[in-house]
Amino acid sequence: MKLIIAIVRDTDSDPVSHALTSNQFRVTGVASTGGFLRRGKTTLLVGVEDDQVEQALQLIRAALSPAAEAAERRAVIFVLKVDHFDHF
Repeated sequence: MKLIIAIVRDTDSDPVSHALTSNQFRVTGVASTGGFLRRGKTTLLVGVEDDQVEQALQLIRAALSPAAEAAERRAVIFVLKVDHFDHF
């Protein structure tokens, strides 16, 4: 199992969350703030099976709006290995 941590712009939070949940992924969103320019961000947490990582990443990439400037980052994504998971 993997944990995808996707830090996206606030404006992309709803489209990315909707794209993932429409494809049966569970998503938890946490409001966050970027460090340098203090812009609004949302951190999305998505638990997926190993064979679903690429599908989830493709959905995230496709749902992001275009960058306003060439150097602007649309998202920062981490994929972490999960050793243990409990669901109550």
